Amino acid sequence: MRAAARLLDRRRFLTVTGAAAAIAFSTNLPNSAEAAAPLDPAALPADPFTLGVASGDPRHDSVVLWTRLAPEPFAVDSGLPAQPVTVRWEIARDEAFRRIERAGQTQAHPEFHHAVHVEAEGLRPATTYHYRFHVGRWTSPTGRTRTAPAPGASAESLRFALVSCQRYDQGYYTAYGHLAREENIDAVLHLGDYLYEYPVNSAAGARGYTGPDALPAELNRETVTLEDYRLRYALYHRDPDLKAAHAAHPFVVTWDDHEVENNYAGAIPENGVPAEEFLVRRAAAYRAYYENMPLRRAQLPHGPDAQLYRRLDYGRLAQLDILDSRQYRDDQALGDGWRVPTDEVAAPERTLLGASQERWLADGWRRSRAVWNLVPQQVVLARRRNRVEGPWPLSMDAWDGYPAARERLLAAARDAGVDNLVVLTGDVHVHYAFDLKADWDDPASHNLGVELVTSSISSGGDGSERPANWPALTGANPHLRFYDGRRGYVVLTLDSSQLTAEYRVVPTVTTPGAGVLTAATFVSSAGDPGLRPA
Repeated sequence: MRAAARLLDRRRFLTVTGAAAAIAFSTNLPNSAEAAAPLDPAALPADPFTLGVASGDPRHDSVVLWTRLAPEPFAVDSGLPAQPVTVRWEIARDEAFRRIERAGQTQAHPEFHHAVHVEAEGLRPATTYHYRFHVGRWTSPTGRTRTAPAPGASAESLRFALVSCQRYDQGYYTAYGHLAREENIDAVLHLGDYLYEYPVNSAAGARGYTGPDALPAELNRETVTLEDYRLRYALYHRDPDLKAAHAAHPFVVTWDDHEVENNYAGAIPENGVPAEEFLVRRAAAYRAYYENMPLRRAQLPHGPDAQLYRRLDYGRLAQLDILDSRQYRDDQALGDGWRVPTDEVAAPERTLLGASQERWLADGWRRSRAVWNLVPQQVVLARRRNRVEGPWPLSMDAWDGYPAARERLLAAARDAGVDNLVVLTGDVHVHYAFDLKADWDDPASHNLGVELVTSSISSGGDGSERPANWPALTGANPHLRFYDGRRGYVVLTLDSSQLTAEYRVVPTVTTPGAGVLTAATFVSSAGDPGLRPA
């Protein structure tokens, strides 16, 4: 089945159904010669900026600015006719916009659900900016963003925040409210599961909405069509804490599985529908993802395909290699889940990233001159046993289910002379801190790097400091240096001599307004990888 799925090309995809062609036909920007006349901005009777603003993928001289026009977020057309809308934008050195650095205008096209992606260029490196949009008499909220250091620059320090897994109906986005108030964040690294495909009832599950706050019935179904995914993003973007975090810091995003469907693998769905049918769904999901994230034109999907893996440089201090471990992977072995590995699991040809992405990553490491090589990605890389005595089941969805691919990745880092490998992970709804060992069976073996795993923003509900499996995981995995099951995020600070990882947690997400605390802080020295409590 995997081989057949890999042979599906775009021509076959486009012949599956009319729906597939309808999604794929407009993957490029609309043809201005055939577009409808622009909408008169004076015709907008309500604020179109209900979903806030965002920025992303900072470079030393540019950054993406995003918004989506939606006077009626839960309407199929977002309350706008099928006409382009002229949007003006400006980016300034000061919040009062007295020192405007760049300004311009662009079209928000109906084919892209009136999303706006501006690649603001000609900016100064390592500089904080403020930005906003205008449509007619309406002005968006002001966002704050920051460019990366110049190539070759020796930045004194960098600060990143790690976030993941924000299922809307399982809790409030309290952690995002606190993250929005964190200072000097260069970028928020979103490690996947921005969206969940499951139905959301009128009460929004754990949020318990009633009366005028109750949600539309259209949300109470699994996302399958383009309309479904677009509606779900509208729900998420309306959250005030998420809007505040996007407005406060630039985001660097990658997806995991739930942006499409739980535990999908390449062209293979969870529920056994034909690959051709699933690729129609994947095309819809990828398109909606692009429409709702601050991504560059290079990430624009083409039918069911999109190149999300990419590289960002932060001077000489850090190189970020953002991975995609969903679109190109082989199917999970042994039917998925936690299984005792067999020869099938260990097959040397099995891949999580695909051959092209593996080569791209290895080539980038060979050329890297950064002190720290950061790898934002999705699923746990370190070996993770869930009981103290064998035989040991392992997660077939994580790198444990693709051990040959993991060894290729670690060997590529070693061969490239990467001394300070830092893998950044989401997915599992808990905080972990791992040393990455040369020999998983020998706790005294050399550390090849470290892995920092952030808990969820809300997925899984409140969680607990020590989940039921805490004794088993800490006892069976001596390279696991920290484990906490509460919700939150990680703040990562880098300088030329060490990294510092601060694990933030909130005690509850099923009721709003919880405070935040730092559950643990770990450091690792440059040139001597290995986590130790600060």
